[in-house]
Amino acid sequence: MQYKFDVNGAPHTVDADPDMPLLWVLRDYLGYNGTKFGCGAGLCGACTVHVDGKAARSCITPVGSIGKAKITTIEGLSADNSHPVQQAWIAEQVPQCGYCQSGMIMAVAALLKEKPQPSRSDIAEAITNICRCGTYPRVERAIQRAIPKI
Repeated sequence: MQYKFDVNGAPHTVDADPDMPLLWVLRDYLGYNGTKFGCGAGLCGACTVHVDGKAARSCITPVGSIGKAKITTIEGLSADNSHPVQQAWIAEQVPQCGYCQSGMIMAVAALLKEKPQPSRSDIAEAITNICRCGTYPRVERAIQRAIPKI
């Protein structure tokens, strides 16, 4: 089946099975490799993208469910890594291996767009991404650094 949707502000048309996860369409069909495969079950968040501005786990989002939604990947968050969350990540030197970081950044960017002044419980509830390197203290500092800049 053919699908037409917008990724990072550019129109795309793909021919895919409606049950194919959005992750594979983004990576294999369209070449947006910043979105990572983690657990494949929507648990770890490495595959987080924005679907109409909301964080979504692309490994469990069938492409057939996208409709006319606009998709944003880490490549589309900002053209020059100038998004406040990306800048905070750099300032706090969050990544270690870095594998989960694009999904974590996308989850935080979606949270701060929806709630520019989140409480600690808002953050804990919304950012459920898993980092096997254990960068959580740096993630928390980066979120606090980004909040006044959103």
